[in-house]
Amino acid sequence: MHLKPVLALAALALASVGAAAQTKWDLPSGYPASNFHTENITQFANDVDKATAGKLKITVHANGSLFKANEIKRAVQGGQAQAGEIILANFENESPIYGLDGVPFLASSYAESKRLYDAQKPVLDAVLGKQGMKLLYAVPWPPQGIFTKKEINSVADLRGIKWRAYSPATGKIAELVGAIPVTIQAAELSQALATGVVESYISSVSTGFDSKTYESTKYFYDTQAWLPKNAVFVNKKSFEALDPATQAAVTQAAAAAELRGWKTSQEKTEWYKKALTDKGMKIMPPSPKLMADMRQLGGIMLADWQKKAGADGETILKAYNVAKP
Repeated sequence: MHLKPVLALAALALASVGAAAQTKWDLPSGYPASNFHTENITQFANDVDKATAGKLKITVHANGSLFKANEIKRAVQGGQAQAGEIILANFENESPIYGLDGVPFLASSYAESKRLYDAQKPVLDAVLGKQGMKLLYAVPWPPQGIFTKKEINSVADLRGIKWRAYSPATGKIAELVGAIPVTIQAAELSQALATGVVESYISSVSTGFDSKTYESTKYFYDTQAWLPKNAVFVNKKSFEALDPATQAAVTQAAAAAELRGWKTSQEKTEWYKKALTDKGMKIMPPSPKLMADMRQLGGIMLADWQKKAGADGETILKAYNVAKP
């Protein structure tokens, strides 16, 4: 046999081994590439690539480009995507554990939100595990406030208004205040505001900036009602198919992303407020009446949540309250 064909076959064999050794994951997100959550995920993917010397490649698909935000969890669960990012509160109808950080005024600062997450995490891991998934990390949004086209002094001023309901909790608020709930995902919010499909919503200054809310809405009431978390998670079978060293690289990169994400979220809150102000939006302190009304809503919603969450809910709230300084 001639030497050249032998060498060519050997090179081809080595190339096929190299190709087989590389694993590729898709990681869909419902948020813009410029959002701090997505930037953090992109850094996470780069860290995994570097730590595994290219053995695991994670492609981030931003802004609902691969799956819409409300389809991502099912896609990961069913193995259509290996990993993904969701806002946990959106899935409270599947398990009350997902909706915990959407309860108004249970945890309304970064310190309180972190304590709540620490208390929630073991139960959250177990719930995801039963559905064939594994939590990699979670990062909060800035505190939630109310975007409106008009000035408001109490929740009565929201009666009859077209209200964006992106989760069971925000839908419940609409029900309690007599607003008209409209289900709109983050990627569609800008158009919904511009066309009058939505007139008001409760969310973070980050979402307000990303969706260019300032173009159609002039007021943001800084109620700091809660800090919902985005979770990045993985299909368990996909994770378990990795070799131990690659699994460790993913876990370590996820831990770094969680620390970085919490820090960035807190640091960027004031930046987003200034950016909205520069665009002509008025950042308003809520009136005592509005705050009293919102806290009353929070009490009703916490009681409802406790009934649904049962023993798991008691375990989480007990751990959260014990950890209070």
